[in-house]
Amino acid sequence: MNAPDLLRSDWMRNRTYDELALGQSARLVRTLQQSDIQAFALVSGDVNPAHLDAEYAEGTRFHGVIAHGMWGGALISSVLGNQFPGPGTIYMEQTLRFARPVHVGDTLTIVLTVLEMFDDSGMVKLGCEASNQKGQTVISGLATVLAPRTRIERPRPALPEMHFLFDAEARMNAWLSEIKLATPLRCAVVHPCSEDALRAALLAAERGLITPTLIGPENRIRALAEQFELDLHGCQFQPTAHSHAAAEQACAMAAAGEMDLLVQGSLSGDELLAAVQAKPALHTGSRLAHVYRFDIPSYAKPLFISDAGINIRPDLDAKVEILRLAIGLAQAAGLPCPKVAVLSAVETITERITSTLDAAALCKMAQRGQIEGAILDGPLAFDSAVNLEAARLQGLNSPVAGDADILLAPDLESGSLLAKLLEYMAGAASCGVVLGARVPLAMSGRTDSVRTRLGSVGLAVLAASPVGWSERRELQHR
Repeated sequence: MNAPDLLRSDWMRNRTYDELALGQSARLVRTLQQSDIQAFALVSGDVNPAHLDAEYAEGTRFHGVIAHGMWGGALISSVLGNQFPGPGTIYMEQTLRFARPVHVGDTLTIVLTVLEMFDDSGMVKLGCEASNQKGQTVISGLATVLAPRTRIERPRPALPEMHFLFDAEARMNAWLSEIKLATPLRCAVVHPCSEDALRAALLAAERGLITPTLIGPENRIRALAEQFELDLHGCQFQPTAHSHAAAEQACAMAAAGEMDLLVQGSLSGDELLAAVQAKPALHTGSRLAHVYRFDIPSYAKPLFISDAGINIRPDLDAKVEILRLAIGLAQAAGLPCPKVAVLSAVETITERITSTLDAAALCKMAQRGQIEGAILDGPLAFDSAVNLEAARLQGLNSPVAGDADILLAPDLESGSLLAKLLEYMAGAASCGVVLGARVPLAMSGRTDSVRTRLGSVGLAVLAASPVGWSERRELQHR
């Protein structure tokens, strides 16, 4: 074992009974976060609205959400079990008096002091006090423990990350609030004949992102709004008989320069894309490509994935176009030089796997300036693209490996499987947009939530008007 004074921070060392003395103390400082309250509620099952319902809590005597009382008690247990006396300590008894509430943002200082020691049994009584940042006593009490008699030095246990505390709604709202526009963009909402499709468009309008024109059967849309108490104030209508006509009308308006973006309502994506492809005035000479934006609990930043929606088996030329569209979107989202991982099954280049050859060619093209605005590396397997430890174990020395902003999928099948895996197994929040036409298309599946649809609108707004994001970033640096 290491000498006690040279123990690394990832090791735990106790204090034996013989090392304790009357008046000796230890302290812990901890600031309460909303995630602490959520975690304690999940573990304990205590979902008292005083801790979790902000509207209810505001009307209580505490005027806001407060921590569970036993959260503070758990901090006392943390000191006892981790450091004072530490590993080997056996809890015998605990008394607590709760003097004041603890609100989110309050900082508690926990102090444990040895008051009595019993040599024959090894029992120790410790005074426990928690005070807030104002010096006010919040919790007081007495802990009785059996202190360890022998030295214990152990590696600090590794705990899994609590991904279930990922608040997708809050993350989405925070991201959308960063998009600032001088003027809302003109938006054709195509056939919004479901509650989620209509509600998402109206929420985007409330945020000042779009001025919506609702294209579809007007009576049906108004009846839907009345049924779900949705306010259509400020919305314009372009009545059509059915979804096919709505798609044609929306594309005609976009082709005439009357719309800045299209938003898929409750019609199928294939129906809307067919209308776009049938309108030559919407073509730009580029192929269409779908780009996902993911917020993933276990990844520190947003991740873009393309193409997982349109191009089934893209060749090298198609991948160049897809990549340019994805890079442009990432730049519009505030990444001046995104890191692109060109995915394959392996990191080595082999003629047996075409995607490795494509990856090598794309990286050489970027090196020679044929692809601009990003740092490319590939071929990279998925783990090496997003995990620094995996990249290290593979011996990859790259600014992209383990820290990618954009993943270029080898084909639609792998991209779609990866996207669904992240959403349904990793708890990721997603949204998507189709690029390459004269105007971007906010695309959503028929079963997508309001949050996903709203995010897709935000992504399309960035693609149509990146100035809003750039102006915000410039203001932040002033």
